[in-house]
Amino acid sequence: MYLSYYRLKTEPFLLTPDHRFYYESSVHSQAMAHLIYGINRGEGFIVITGEIGAGKTTLVKQLCACIDPRRIIAAHVVTTMVSGSDLLRLVLAAFGVHDIPSEKGAMLLRLQQFFEQAHRKGKRALLLIDEAQNLSVSALEELRMISNFQIGASAPVQTFLIGQPQFRDLICDPELEQLRQRVITSYHLGPMSRDEVGKYLPHRLTKAGWRNDPEFEETFVDAIFHYSEGVPRRINALASRMLLYGFLEKLHRFTSEDVEKVAADLLAEAPKPSKAFAAPEPSGIAEGVNTSLLDRVDRIEQRLREQDDHMNVTISTMRDLLRLAVFDREKNFLADN
Repeated sequence: MYLSYYRLKTEPFLLTPDHRFYYESSVHSQAMAHLIYGINRGEGFIVITGEIGAGKTTLVKQLCACIDPRRIIAAHVVTTMVSGSDLLRLVLAAFGVHDIPSEKGAMLLRLQQFFEQAHRKGKRALLLIDEAQNLSVSALEELRMISNFQIGASAPVQTFLIGQPQFRDLICDPELEQLRQRVITSYHLGPMSRDEVGKYLPHRLTKAGWRNDPEFEETFVDAIFHYSEGVPRRINALASRMLLYGFLEKLHRFTSEDVEKVAADLLAEAPKPSKAFAAPEPSGIAEGVNTSLLDRVDRIEQRLREQDDHMNVTISTMRDLLRLAVFDREKNFLADN
């Protein structure tokens, strides 16, 4: 595939979060500063929100990689729609607690015992809740109850809530007034600027062993920024497809025209018009492609991401291979390329 063609050691634009590729843009730097401020405070709730694909989970993974495990025990929970009791089970499991009791009261007692044991070892607990917008009011109330735990004058656990923008609306619920009063600080993670996108691309490529092959014109960066709107996951999706396109077309230099072709291809594959890639009218490059199979690929990718955020399966590689299989069926496409 394109890895050997461009002499890359690994895929530079995977859609799955990987803190090894973390790029500290101005907005990510600000978000990290809020998280570190929260750790130094050692109490209450910190809220970080951002659009889909803004880099929230990568930010969390970067934070976890920097935390001193001799001082802080971090637990990362990626939630879906769960009840308060189910959330408590997830929290206990994330902290490595075994033999989780079935009763809610017993679970709270087991959590308190865990925090006390950690405190005796000179450690405190940090709970990171990802996809917090999916939490119910009852589940958020359980988190508030956990924050009530105290050992002497100190709080043994602190909670960071990371979610999509609608989470800000959720915590405005009148029933969550007590939780809101415990929010120390919050930050909304926005998109990267055009200049930052221009640095983000070579940053990730260099991490993958890039040696200036392929090369990029300045107009290429402008086009990537235009179609992605500075959102990291959109950049990754477009840049990954660019490398595949470059491999198929035997390119070693990318221009804005190349981006337009690939963005049009992505838009043509979407079931509906996508805000992520507001490309011009699709070119003939994807004509005749089996869109039903492509739709199934998209659904498979989504399910994989939802089922296991930490899996090491190279999703974009799977997509590339499946799409190549589709292309192989299309005689007209092969004849043109």
